[in-house]
Amino acid sequence: MSVPMALVDFIPVVLFLLSAISLQRDLYNKMSKGAFALFSAGTFMVVAAGIYKATWKLLYGAGLCDFEKLNQCFMPMQATGFFLVAAALVAMFFFKQGRNAVYSVAAVPAVFTGTMVFVPMMCLGIGMLFASLAFLGARLKKLWIVPLMALGFAALLGMGYLSTKDFLDPMMNWAAEMVNIFGQTILFIGARALHKAGLAELELKKVAA
Repeated sequence: MSVPMALVDFIPVVLFLLSAISLQRDLYNKMSKGAFALFSAGTFMVVAAGIYKATWKLLYGAGLCDFEKLNQCFMPMQATGFFLVAAALVAMFFFKQGRNAVYSVAAVPAVFTGTMVFVPMMCLGIGMLFASLAFLGARLKKLWIVPLMALGFAALLGMGYLSTKDFLDPMMNWAAEMVNIFGQTILFIGARALHKAGLAELELKKVAA
């Protein structure tokens, strides 16, 4: 773990934050208050988890301290955040979105050290996010976004795979960092492309079941 690596770890966090802000602005008028609250809370949790982990790396790499709790909360926080994002997108696409509709979800921090329970939540959330952007890209006649989102999803799955490897090896750390930045860059490009294509004005009534 080094300071340069820790600083690089903030890059995908910033990219995801910019993507989230763009999507929040464009999807605000398409979600109920409850669904938008889920989406906002979910993206905030993902960003916060990324900041916590990057901060842990920075403190550790600088030799200041090993604030292990910052690292331990990363998986449960980020997985729960992506799960809330998925729930919000499912609500937007498949349920009638009224101005007074409210959804209530309680996110409880993990009280054990196992992380396998969070892996399906993470995959579901990331998959739903990229699939939603691909679908919206198709609706806006920007078909090139569909394979781009598939590539981004594959990149983040690859990053998850690399994160299970021996992180005492600096090469594994750098490989995971680069793949993560690549995936988050694709997400940012997709979000901005949808914005420029008129996502905020897109009518989703025909999508709802």
